[in-house]
Amino acid sequence: MKEEDLHWETLQKMLAHSAPPGYRRSKKPERKIDAFRDWIAEVLRSDMKVPRKQRHSAKRIWERLREEHDFDGGYTVVKEAVAELKVLKQEVFVPLIHSPGEAQMDFGHALVNVNGVLKLKPFFVMSLPYSDAFFVQVFERENTETFWEGHVRAFRFFGAVPARISYDNSKVAVAKLLGSRERKLTDGFLQLQSHYLFEEHFCLAGRGNEKGVVEGIVKYSRANFLVPVPQVRSLEELNARLEQSCRDDLKRTLRGKPGSKQELLAKDLEVMLALPLVDFEACRVRATRANNLSLVRFDCNDYSVPVRCAYREVVAKGDCDRVRIYHGEEQVAEHRRIWDKQKVCFEPVHYLALLERKAGALDFALPLENWELPESFILLRRRLEAEHGSSGTREYIKVLRLLEKSPLRQLKRAVECALEMGCPRYELIAQHLYGEPREPEVFRLDGREHLKLVSVSCTDPGEYAALLGATSGKELAR
Repeated sequence: MKEEDLHWETLQKMLAHSAPPGYRRSKKPERKIDAFRDWIAEVLRSDMKVPRKQRHSAKRIWERLREEHDFDGGYTVVKEAVAELKVLKQEVFVPLIHSPGEAQMDFGHALVNVNGVLKLKPFFVMSLPYSDAFFVQVFERENTETFWEGHVRAFRFFGAVPARISYDNSKVAVAKLLGSRERKLTDGFLQLQSHYLFEEHFCLAGRGNEKGVVEGIVKYSRANFLVPVPQVRSLEELNARLEQSCRDDLKRTLRGKPGSKQELLAKDLEVMLALPLVDFEACRVRATRANNLSLVRFDCNDYSVPVRCAYREVVAKGDCDRVRIYHGEEQVAEHRRIWDKQKVCFEPVHYLALLERKAGALDFALPLENWELPESFILLRRRLEAEHGSSGTREYIKVLRLLEKSPLRQLKRAVECALEMGCPRYELIAQHLYGEPREPEVFRLDGREHLKLVSVSCTDPGEYAALLGATSGKELAR
């Protein structure tokens, strides 16, 4: 091939390849770093047992190679070797089939600013992988009550109960791991399941990819619904906003899906379970006893009850919003739930009956500290104490006890009326309070169809006069 100035090997390559194959290395050259690959791999494996922030960087591995193994290579080859080994360690997953009617549930965490207080709060997520519909709510804490409440709200949002729900192995649901798939479930989880009758599925320990759809939704909802950090007055306001966002999201159509989320949700609903006639009562019940300060302990916090309940057996029921306390069949107290620890929630009205007997403690009673009352109440106390001394203080407390049965706004109006009349006494205030005119009730025949058949003739007053005359005649005859 002297005429074409081609080497014989070049001609062979041209005949073997339709396009120039380029430079091909016949043998991979040995590098200095190859002798230390096993050591680097072992360092990366040991890193999995320590916190992420204390794991080796490529730079630290290079420094240790130089100090401990007299490695004289550059940082770049070490960085490339570390990156290659990390890629080899990454797990590859098999795409799974998602049947209609199944759900996945998980908790995430995000910063929320409620009334000027910035705090990391958990948020509940339930997703339906077939339609990719999901529901998100933020709670104060991740515990049994919020776990229950999240399910109740999610089922109400979807309009049905998933036939099968996948979970991780959180302590709220799992009391003990008995094997790869066997679980001893908590009483709280079993109560929820026995009410809604869904089938449970728990992922293998450390295998969150078995519910990868909901983990993706946790990231999506945090990035799209909770960024920037929400500034709200209450969690109720935030949760109403989140529910509307979940409803608006049903209009989306995802890549590769035959229809919108709303359309696919209809197929989910066809195989989901019907909602029970009665919602699950998402509250924890605890039998306890009120102490000598008329306080009942629930979830590490104390809540007041009327002093007549001191030393008595009571039942406390706590949900996500309220703590209700019962003595027998009677509800004796209701408080907004406290989510901090070792706090006390007083209702001043609960202690007025005791203060009526111990009037001298009125100004020093802790339950009444920071109790904001209208100006008319302050004026009422001054007038009563100026005119009647210590008995005026007791009468003032007696007036306050009217709050046990009447709201503050009505008592305020009655106190103002008594002050205007110049007679600020308990009897007059009570008369104004309970003697307020009410709208007359109109008798209606709605729901009393049988009364429509009754006919009452008009009465003649003369018959009554005749009856009186006959009675008088009989008396005269006697």
